[in-house]
Amino acid sequence: MATDYDELRTDVKENQEQSLQALQSASAPTAKSVVLELDEADGLDSDGPGGEIVAEELIVHVIPQASDEFTCYSCFLVRHRSQIAREKDGVAYCVECEG
Repeated sequence: MATDYDELRTDVKENQEQSLQALQSASAPTAKSVVLELDEADGLDSDGPGGEIVAEELIVHVIPQASDEFTCYSCFLVRHRSQIAREKDGVAYCVECEG
């Protein structure tokens, strides 16, 4: 008698049907409950690390460009004049950008 090796064994087929039924009967979260959970999580992100709201001001001291420095027209970094690779029409390019 010929055997069909592609056909599932009966015990495997029964296990698949049981697991499918278990998945279908399982209670999945509703879309509304998921949205509510995400909204609650977003509300917590605005607080600081310990839950407190941080209201500090960031103070940055800006140092003006020196006479021996230039700003590269390609990468916009302030560099020393010794790193000028090309200067054309009043704009300068650094050695790294001209590479």
